[in-house]
Amino acid sequence: MNKAELIEKIALSTGVTKVTAAKALDSFLTNMGNAMEQGERVIVSGFGSFHVTPRAEKKGRNPQTGETISIPAHNVVNFRAGKKLRTLVKKN
Repeated sequence: MNKAELIEKIALSTGVTKVTAAKALDSFLTNMGNAMEQGERVIVSGFGSFHVTPRAEKKGRNPQTGETISIPAHNVVNFRAGKKLRTLVKKN
């Protein structure tokens, strides 16, 4: 499912327009991103939690040339599924 399909499903299940559903989803994603940028954990009960984890600088290899390269330190977003989501996924 892509973003457009998700917006359509939200609109159908809530009875709002696609424009309203798109604004709500965009607002949710923006606020979630802003919170994680500030170092906060975002928890959506029944779905899961998102948090930022720092990664240290490390050495890597260019697979085409075999040359050793330096991968700079950076942050990554981690997701841990909630119990409800894990249960739903296990059923299928």
